[in-house]
Amino acid sequence: MRVGLAVRLAVAFAGVAVITALAIAIATPPIVGRGFAAVQSAPAVIPGASGGYGPGHGLGPGAGSPGVYAAQLQAETSTTITIVAVLAAAGASLLGVFIARRIARPLVRLESAAAALAHGNLATRSGLSGRGDEIGSLGRSFDAMAADLERGDTARRRFFQDAAHEMKTPLAVIEATAAAVIDGVYEHEGRHLETIRTQARLLSRIVDDLRTISLADSGALPLNRGHVPLAEIVGGIGTAFEARAAARGATLTVATPPTPRLVLAADRDRVLQAIAAMVDNAIRYAPAGGHVTVTGGASPSSAAMARVEVLDDGPGVPADGLEFVFDRFYQSDQGRDRASGTSGLGLAIARAIAEAHGGRTGVENLAAGGAKFWLEIPLVTAD
Repeated sequence: MRVGLAVRLAVAFAGVAVITALAIAIATPPIVGRGFAAVQSAPAVIPGASGGYGPGHGLGPGAGSPGVYAAQLQAETSTTITIVAVLAAAGASLLGVFIARRIARPLVRLESAAAALAHGNLATRSGLSGRGDEIGSLGRSFDAMAADLERGDTARRRFFQDAAHEMKTPLAVIEATAAAVIDGVYEHEGRHLETIRTQARLLSRIVDDLRTISLADSGALPLNRGHVPLAEIVGGIGTAFEARAAARGATLTVATPPTPRLVLAADRDRVLQAIAAMVDNAIRYAPAGGHVTVTGGASPSSAAMARVEVLDDGPGVPADGLEFVFDRFYQSDQGRDRASGTSGLGLAIARAIAEAHGGRTGVENLAAGGAKFWLEIPLVTAD
């Protein structure tokens, strides 16, 4: 059963108070009893002739009168009780310090972990996740934050490495071709200039895609939202990619939404860009004579969303890559066809555009082979 920190502190302070009270309660009866015993053992008071007290009648050592002796006895009793109270308070304080140190120890540990994290040690963890109280909850939150920072830093490093790798290739081709023409190795022919132009376009596309993702990450991706019929979006994809699929030797089938009143609350061009990235990916991986199908309709998981699905009968996505397929440059190490002019950022851009609209993307392998990519965008009610 979870015992909260507030309860533990309350119990600790109550324990200190109880211990102090018990010490005083235990010590008080014998002290008071000793005082009463002294009074009871004193000789009887014999009045003198003058109405005072005669010699030899004292109530205690050195007592001159009952009032003096009572005051002396009261002072001794008060002093003794005070000393006992001070000793009990000191003992309880030591116990409180011990308890406080035990309670503060995990907080000190968390402080050290936070300092290490602030100095760049992103692998630091609190070690408090196993506790069942508020400190354990704080430790788990800290560990989750540290893990997110570590993943983000790893992704950032990989992103820059991949971006440099992607841009290095077209730059190298441009430099080598230009140098060969200048040195006379190549003739001054149009095809060599075309090679340079093609690689320059690819480099420009990489830069544009990087800028799009950067804007999406910062929440500054400009969106010209409007009411866009889903059928119009899906139909436009068929027109744009029919020739590309045929050149690849694949068949592209587009199924318009069965419900014509499905209208997106979206930026038409951005949504087309996102769907185009998924269709382009499917065509590139579809086998010769294969099929790519694009469908649109209501989302099966939310009535407020429309879903566009892109299915292909290619090799599918490796099981260990399903969660990374929308990452930047994920396919760069899998022999992507550079001649196709892709930047390796298409699917990452599709996810960024969907999320900027408040939607989402996903992928799953099909039982019959191939993969299904999908994108969901919020709907509005058509007038």
